[in-house]
Amino acid sequence: MYSDELVYQIALTLLPGVGDINARKLVSHTGSAAAVFHEKAGSLLRIPGMGQQTVDLIISNRSVIDRAAEELEFIKKHDVNAFFFTGSDYPARLRHCIDSPVMLYFIGNADLNASRIVSIVGTRKATEYGREICRNLIAGLKELDVLVVSGLAYGIDTRAHKVALDEGLMTVGVLAHGLDRVYPPANEMLARRMLNQGGLLTEFLNGTIPDRENFPKRNRIIAGLADATIVVEAGVKGGALITADIANSYNRDVFAVPGRVGDPFSEGCNNLIKTNRAALVQSAADVMYIMGWDSPAVPSAGIQRNLFVQLTADEEAVISILKEFGECSMDKICLSTGVQASKVAAALLNLEFEGIVKSLPGKIYRLF
Repeated sequence: MYSDELVYQIALTLLPGVGDINARKLVSHTGSAAAVFHEKAGSLLRIPGMGQQTVDLIISNRSVIDRAAEELEFIKKHDVNAFFFTGSDYPARLRHCIDSPVMLYFIGNADLNASRIVSIVGTRKATEYGREICRNLIAGLKELDVLVVSGLAYGIDTRAHKVALDEGLMTVGVLAHGLDRVYPPANEMLARRMLNQGGLLTEFLNGTIPDRENFPKRNRIIAGLADATIVVEAGVKGGALITADIANSYNRDVFAVPGRVGDPFSEGCNNLIKTNRAALVQSAADVMYIMGWDSPAVPSAGIQRNLFVQLTADEEAVISILKEFGECSMDKICLSTGVQASKVAAALLNLEFEGIVKSLPGKIYRLF
């Protein structure tokens, strides 16, 4: 058997019928990825949610360890960073998404835990209007040193990556295939530039081709990696709308750029706004205001923090998370503390009254 824990972590993602959610359960109950493969069938069956069929698949497919060992060689040869969901280097925002990948593979120099991250998505058939809006948005966000995330597809994705590079911002492309190729091939030179000013991220092993079913999986990473998702142009159907819906399910902020009534390339954006699934934005200033990114760094003189307030255990837990992460959504606080949403809401309200916590636009909280 292999001794390198990374081999078992990779192998865990290859087990048929397990998936990301069950993989987390397995690691949580056994202690490590290696322990999953060493555990007896009876012990695995006692894990909640593990039925006989799933356990049989785990026991009968231990040959995936050999495939994982091959991937480890690829990782070492090409200086790939492998992030397992329990590791401290795994993207923090993504970690809080229930269906986030167990394993990620990354090449580049971007900080995937940057203080401000935006995903920009849209149609593959971008118009001049969409391209210009994309440039203006990213140029306007330059002063905040945001990390720009997209999917390296034709159209708005490509435009977002190129503008970010031109503006001197880091940009990360999330792939629907392995790191041994670039799709579409026309973006190979763009991808090479991004390796020195951002990077490429995927959950797929090398050799994985960009099959249709991989793109929705890719989209959940785009949505989960960022503080906000901006849809620049989108038709009535498409991957950009899927990404927006996923971002909403993660309780992340979603923005859409409006277009002309009847314009097929803006129909998706207009519908997101009409159905209250996205906030209307026309400029970077709109994004900055809604996200609270244009707020002053110093506390307002109009609010005096009470230095001697008696804090409850829930309030102390909330403060601890805000100290660790800075600005957080209520969902993120709930996930990080394990405290019920109703108790977190009550704690946040009391901390606001005491001048300890500030509520920002975009459902975000931070310490004064």
